[in-house]
Formats: sequence, C-alpha cells, structure tokens
Amino acid sequence: MKKMRKTFQYRQQLVHNPEKMTSVLSIFLRFLDTKGLVKQDFSLLFVSDTSSKLLEKWDTCFKFKIIKEARSLTGQMADLNILLKCAESTFDFEDHESSGFIGWDAEMASILLLVYLLPPPAGGKKVPKITFIGAVDHMVQFHKSCCSIDEHLSQNEGRQPYLLAVGTTKAKIHDFYIVLDKQLIPCQARSSLGAFDELFEAHFVFSISYNKALINVYTFLQTTVYNIDIGHVRESPRVTELRAKIFNN
Repeated sequence: MKKMRKTFQYRQQLVHNPEKMTSVLSIFLRFLDTKGLVKQDFSLLFVSDTSSKLLEKWDTCFKFKIIKEARSLTGQMADLNILLKCAESTFDFEDHESSGFIGWDAEMASILLLVYLLPPPAGGKKVPKITFIGAVDHMVQFHKSCCSIDEHLSQNEGRQPYLLAVGTTKAKIHDFYIVLDKQLIPCQARSSLGAFDELFEAHFVFSISYNKALINVYTFLQTTVYNIDIGHVRESPRVTELRAKIFNN
C-alpha cells in the first residue's frame, strides 16, 4: 500500500496517456491481488470525504427516495416490480428461483433502480437501443461460484469496468470483483453497496469513460452523491430532473 501510494503520480501519467493506459494492470500487478488499492488511489485524487459519500448518504438520504420515484414509473415491467420488491426487502426468495433480477439484495437492487429512472440514451440508425436488462449487465453480472471465471472473462468485450458478483446465488455473494481489461480487481468491500462504490471510483482511478448505456446513472452519482465537478459536467435533463425531485421531496 505504501509503495503504491508513492507511485501514484506516475500511475496517473500512465492512465492519461492513450498509448499506455491499458498497461497499468500489467505494470502494477498488485491491483490484482491486493484489496483496497482502488480506494487508496481515489482518496489521493479527491478530498478525503469524497470517497465515503455514497456509503454515508445512500441509506439515509437517497435509497428510499429512489424507491419512491421508481414506484411512480408508469407501465411498470415485471422485472422492475421484482427489483422494487428486492429493494424494499419484501421479495420472497424462497418461493422463486434466481432468474433475471431475482435475488439481488436491497442495496444492489436500490442502485439498479437508477437504470430505470435514468434509462440508456436512445439508439441511432447504426447503434441499437440498449434494453434495461442489457444496461444492468453493463453494471453488474452474477457469476455462480462453481463455474469458470476464465470462461466468463474470455467473453468480455470493451474497456468499461463492471462488477462481477461471485456466489452461490445473488442473495449469497462471497466476493465482488471489478472486471477491467479481462482482469479481476478484487473489491475490498464485502457489501454490494461498498463494491459498487469501488466500481464507480475505478472510472476515475483508471481514467475510463462511463459506459454509454449507464452515462446518466454515473453522471447522477458523480454530481449528486459524490459532488464531483458540479457545474462542469454535462448532464441530461433526466439527471437534472431526478436530482430536483430527490432534494425537493
């Protein structure tokens, strides 16, 4: 941890160099076997309390308001209804087999509700519109602990990081990893909210743009929860509207 702190400035030069940014994990292999390094680099990028904002504010300031807004969505889909029940801790897991959203704990479910409140941008002629479920897969994927992770990684495309939740079921996650460049960065957190916090911070630590399907979700979290670059980040009307609803209710 001490040596990684000393090499922070050099690492930042690498991640901001288009020709060298993909070499960071091969040069600094400790990211792959030492938990807490993403959190440490993020804390060196911002003031000390920025890194703790999601964990401190989500349950007390945001979670129940997000659930309330999600309940008001018209034309609710079956997967959204299940996700709402998970977020409210009212879903009967024993009567259903894990499928789709079924099984996520209340913390993860409440975060995933943001995908419905801040949906993926509309697709164009050459870019098909991404579904809600497709957008969620860009944020977190469940991997059964008895299956091969290498096989999963071999199918991964793109640079944008996502969470890999490994366990027997979505309700019983043993480990969280950030998947980046077909490599696994172990999360220090044991909770889904803490793991998602590390996923968000990884974008800044490795200077990676947000996935297009999740740009509204991440921008909302960046400006509204973490208070990073407020007024300097382009926000969609949906992001601005949701923030107003959250703070005015």
